[in-house]
Amino acid sequence: MKANRTSMLKRDTSAQVGIGTLIIFIAMVLVAAIAAAVLIQTSGVLQQKAQSTGEEATAEVSSNMKVLGIEGVRADDSSDDNLSDYIDLLEVQTSVSAGGDPMDLGELVITISDGTNTNTLTYNNSTTINGTLENTTSFTATAVRDEDESFSDDNPVMNKGDLIKIYISSASGAYDISGVEALDSGLELDPRTDVRLVFTPEAGTPQQVEFTTPSSYSVDTRLGLFP
Repeated sequence: MKANRTSMLKRDTSAQVGIGTLIIFIAMVLVAAIAAAVLIQTSGVLQQKAQSTGEEATAEVSSNMKVLGIEGVRADDSSDDNLSDYIDLLEVQTSVSAGGDPMDLGELVITISDGTNTNTLTYNNSTTINGTLENTTSFTATAVRDEDESFSDDNPVMNKGDLIKIYISSASGAYDISGVEALDSGLELDPRTDVRLVFTPEAGTPQQVEFTTPSSYSVDTRLGLFP
């Protein structure tokens, strides 16, 4: 007798349903897209902050002010019309440095020292330094070249292309400077005096200028001091 052989087939019911796999795939794509969008947005914000920080850092380490030259003026003795033995007025010619931004002289602070005394000066919107102003605390400025005519006593903003002259009193007594009596500044800029000027703007690094007055003033009313 032959043995009966029976074949048994087992049905496999473990296959994935197609629609479920598709839903999972779409969800994964959406999550990846959202994550990518967040990363892109964060990258943009960081880039803007880095650019802003870089611009601020550049402004802090650069100076917008360029000192082109300094002349000294000797005053007339108000009593006998003789030239002073000292330099009694400094005329500082300035401009905006290459690539610099407009500069508000109303926010500029100037420090001047003759090695013994030091004066700290801020802007005064008067056109002259005379007996009505404290020469130990103020400086004035006028435009030599101002193409757009925007610079004024009440709006002392130096723009690109402007040429501005700053006046700093260094009078050592009651002298006439161009017919105007000047107050004593407390400074004594006689021959061979080491002078230091520091210009501190609202933004940017301070500009420092040092020079030594000539060994003799002779009969000169005006003397070149810098450069």
